[in-house]
Amino acid sequence: MSTDNITLQEQFEELMHSGNETSIREFLNDQNISDVAELINDLPEYESQIVQHMNMHRAASVFKILDLSTQKAIIQELPPYKTAELLNELPADDRTAFLEELPSEVVKEFIRLLDPEERRVTLALLGYPEGSVGRLMTPDYIAVQVDWTVQEVLEHIREVGKDSETIDVIYVVTDKGEFVDDIRIREILLAGPEKNVGELIDNRFIALHVNDDQEEANQVFKMNNRVALPVIDDKNLLLGIVTIDDILWVANEEFSEDMQKMGGTEALDEPYLEMPIMKLFKKRVVWLVVLFLGEMLTATAMGYFEDEIQKAVVLALFVPLIISSGGNSGSQASTLIIQAMAVGEITLIDWWRVLRREIISGLMLGAMLGLIGFFRVVFWNTIFHTYGDHTLMVAFTVGFSLVGVVLWGTVSGSMLPIVLKKLGADPATSSAPFVATLVDVTGLIIYFSTAYIFLRGILL
Repeated sequence: MSTDNITLQEQFEELMHSGNETSIREFLNDQNISDVAELINDLPEYESQIVQHMNMHRAASVFKILDLSTQKAIIQELPPYKTAELLNELPADDRTAFLEELPSEVVKEFIRLLDPEERRVTLALLGYPEGSVGRLMTPDYIAVQVDWTVQEVLEHIREVGKDSETIDVIYVVTDKGEFVDDIRIREILLAGPEKNVGELIDNRFIALHVNDDQEEANQVFKMNNRVALPVIDDKNLLLGIVTIDDILWVANEEFSEDMQKMGGTEALDEPYLEMPIMKLFKKRVVWLVVLFLGEMLTATAMGYFEDEIQKAVVLALFVPLIISSGGNSGSQASTLIIQAMAVGEITLIDWWRVLRREIISGLMLGAMLGLIGFFRVVFWNTIFHTYGDHTLMVAFTVGFSLVGVVLWGTVSGSMLPIVLKKLGADPATSSAPFVATLVDVTGLIIYFSTAYIFLRGILL
């Protein structure tokens, strides 16, 4: 913790001990929003008191950047009238994001605390499908009409701008509320006051549909370098806007979910420390069982080659080396492709380019590991005489097996996410453990098939 943070913390604790309400309020309202949020994280015993002592508008700004667990704790400790003030002050999109994480019974209680207009907006947003753009949008934007002059637009901004989520972009609509175009505030400020809005628009807008997936919206923002985008329905009515800060939260949540899936577990819909142990068990056990059943196929494959192992026990010594190399190469490829697909670097039409690159990479990586494996067998036998009279053939078996297994690992690890995406599944579910399990089984087949080629008539 930095010295500045310690000083801020000490100042606040000293004020709390003094009991001077006015000084506490002035102190908190004078701090940056991020500093107050850090103060809450550092002093959880004071979290609700900090919110209560702040100007409610600033308190809402702090509340919306806190972790969900901290938000829940604060709401539980606040008196009902303060909870009502806070919820009504929160922007509609942030309020919706908070409420959708709570049990339905709690949500009903909080909905009753809202003012009629805020209640209407919140219920409308909660009515859209979970994970859709509709859950992210806010109705607080500036809309103008095509026939307005720039002077009229500026007067309208001065009148309603303080209640808008952003004034960086102005939205042009018809008198029926149909979306026409959007204009950056820069164009408004640089235009003459008598100029008509219709003369400033070019009809080359980008809009989100209210039922679009939030991940798709993330890609649209990324590809078009926008700070806010309009949200329309099937009738082209402007329903609200989505701003970049909400998309950044979505991107962070999607990244966390993908990381959890790639680790071989279902995505957690609650903070780790808050999730009941039985729910956490259910999230983890499914994939573990699937992977366990998959690994049982490894034992089946070993049983199929039991005769070969009995004739050449030395082959069993290299089984862990072979299957781990294949699993590692597959996990590498899978992780790279999933990440590239997540950021839009790879699409389904790129599958052939990916396959060609991974075949070349697999051969190069396999050759490198194969050479190391070959010389390791020869070198070890030279010193310890471990592998008998046919060391060279065993070394060739290990070397060529590594080439085949690593090649198969890279190809399967890179293609599986693409196949799943094509089937409509989440590529992240082709997690590293899943790919490793798949390659373990097939790696044994490659290994013993290679051994049969090199050692037939010698040890087999």
